Amino acid sequence: MQSISTKYLSPTNTKGARIKATTSEGKSLTASFDYGVNEEKRHMDAAKLLCEKLGWTGTMQGGSTATGKVFVFVDSSLWFKIKGEQKHAKI
Repeated sequence: MQSISTKYLSPTNTKGARIKATTSEGKSLTASFDYGVNEEKRHMDAAKLLCEKLGWTGTMQGGSTATGKVFVFVDSSLWFKIKGEQKHAKI
């Protein structure tokens, strides 16, 4: 199953800020930074662009990592739900 990781790339002397999206197989795309939308949308848009470039279709779910975001395909046969009050894990 494929996944997409995204991360923020700081501006340089020659390039503005960007979001890089990379598949678990190493295929990537670098998207321009849209200052008009929030952080989650920037990362989601970069992942969508990479999916379009690769011809991928389906439904993806995203989450945060220490370095950016990760998106995985929703597989109806491989999921679980945790009951009770939702809390964010602190490590």
